[in-house]
Amino acid sequence: MLKVVVGILALASLIAPLAAAQQVVDTVLFEQGQRLYEGNCALCHGDSGTGDPPTFPALIGNDLLGDTARIVSHIRQGEGTMPPFPDLGAEAISSVANYIRNAWENDFGSVHTDEISAVLEGLEAIGEMASVWDGVFTEAQANRGEAVYPGSCGLCHGRRLNGAPDDPDMRSTPPLARAQFLRGWEGRSLATLFEYTRATMPENNPASLSDEEYIDIIAYMLSVGGMPVGDDDLRTDPQSLARTIIQQRP
Repeated sequence: MLKVVVGILALASLIAPLAAAQQVVDTVLFEQGQRLYEGNCALCHGDSGTGDPPTFPALIGNDLLGDTARIVSHIRQGEGTMPPFPDLGAEAISSVANYIRNAWENDFGSVHTDEISAVLEGLEAIGEMASVWDGVFTEAQANRGEAVYPGSCGLCHGRRLNGAPDDPDMRSTPPLARAQFLRGWEGRSLATLFEYTRATMPENNPASLSDEEYIDIIAYMLSVGGMPVGDDDLRTDPQSLARTIIQQRP
């Protein structure tokens, strides 16, 4: 009996350092995940994970977070109003998963990067990434967006897209072009901009435009911001839009 007890104690002494080391890794992933969440997810799901249901689901107490494969596929491929994030690799997705599964009041446990990698191997490969400075829309598309903009966006965001409404009694709004817009959306994809815009704008009548009108307006916003035109229109396909990243002038 004494030998059994000694053996158990010896085994425990070996496991404890390993568990402590794992906890350090989880802490690093959690903190990295928090930064990624704040930069990519809080726009829709909120700083505290409360979301804005039903458009943006709450993450607090969401039992679906117990399904690791679901988390990975939603982040990589998108779903509904959730845009894809093809630029996030296994470690980044692992860190986000660790954060949302254990932040706030959640307690779904840690996720290992190896688990994330295994799920990613079963998903479609991502295409080549691009920047908004690579000529991703046409002049004709920007012109169509310019025609739609005044009646749908101009009243609140101003004729110059600077967030200054024409009516001085109206509150100011976020700018939709140029340096301040680029700083606010730095690093996010056109898919995030597209999904967020059509889900929330116009403020008094969200989702009231066609997908083509929303994407044409985005082309106009980029044109006003000085981005060069290209040979092809922006498409409404989230997978394609997710591969184009908003950046300040390179």
